[in-house]
Amino acid sequence: MAKTYGPLILLHFGTVPIIVASSVDAAREIMKTHDITFANRPYLNTISKLTYDGKDIAFSKYGEQWRQLKSISVLHLLSNKRVQSYRKVREEEVASMIKKIQGTNESVFNLSEFVATLTHNVISRAALGKIYEGMELKHLLDRTLDLAGRFCFASVFPSLAWMDRFTGLEREIERLVKDVDEFYDVVIDEHVNKKEGGAEGQDLIDILLEIQKDNSTGFHLEKKMIKAIILDVFNAGTDTTSTSLDWAIGEVLRNPRTMKKLQQEAHTVGQGRDMITEDDLDNMPYLKAVLKEALRLHVPAPLLVPRESTKDVKLLGYDIPSGWQVMINAWAIARDPLIWEEPEEFRSERFLNNKMDYKGFDFEFVPFGAGR
Repeated sequence: MAKTYGPLILLHFGTVPIIVASSVDAAREIMKTHDITFANRPYLNTISKLTYDGKDIAFSKYGEQWRQLKSISVLHLLSNKRVQSYRKVREEEVASMIKKIQGTNESVFNLSEFVATLTHNVISRAALGKIYEGMELKHLLDRTLDLAGRFCFASVFPSLAWMDRFTGLEREIERLVKDVDEFYDVVIDEHVNKKEGGAEGQDLIDILLEIQKDNSTGFHLEKKMIKAIILDVFNAGTDTTSTSLDWAIGEVLRNPRTMKKLQQEAHTVGQGRDMITEDDLDNMPYLKAVLKEALRLHVPAPLLVPRESTKDVKLLGYDIPSGWQVMINAWAIARDPLIWEEPEEFRSERFLNNKMDYKGFDFEFVPFGAGR
């Protein structure tokens, strides 16, 4: 549709007007030039209920609560020091996965399942302090992703919101919210009742409970906010990560030349050792190029997370009213032939000797979005 109608398209999802931006210029205008205007999240009925009425970071309305939660995230949850503190967790879980692969004795096995278990275990240990045995947590995550993707009348035909009860969606959402709430009540109570450990042994719930006790900022971190933030961590950090790794491995398998160069780099850096460590990664530019190219071709969330205009604004010459939803077609931008040579081809070399990164400053490459 973007090829036919241009970089800015107006669609109506039910009665809701939605702008879809599919060019670098449009993305830059939305995520940089008019960043504050488009910093809000639209009301999405299912998402709102699953995040305790937007008490999380990803879907919180733009305002003081969002600023406080973002500050907590940047300073306490995702700082370089905190990320490094979980290095042992990552290395142990990678070693565990490799051991499982070796244990298959070269028989056929499902690598996607191993990768999904890896990402789930890393996030579980970092966020909750341990891996919760059984399928309960995984089942809750699967149900969350399923319901978030279901058609919801309340979100597109507000006057027909009663239909969600008729279709059973509302009942399923209520049941899921209850199950999630009960699970995290147990997890949080376990953390409150355990003996205090050192900072190195802290998981994300420990940190959030510590912030909750500290009233020096004047911001009260509610229990529901803690649950919603951890939900964000799981929903954004498990399925997306394992899917991206699946695509990267799949592309390497389809491109023997890429695989050979990657193996050569690993052998050179590893120097006969059993394991590549995180210290080695700075000396592996080809591995980084492979991962970037995989993220370019296979954007984890092809339309990113929807935004909403907070006031009337002019975008590429068009008047966009306040309250309209905006989606950025990162998938189309990443395959634009005006930007990328042979865009449909997997070519890791395009990211070698290229400073372009996914941190939100290069609008040709925004697999994780940009701006606030």
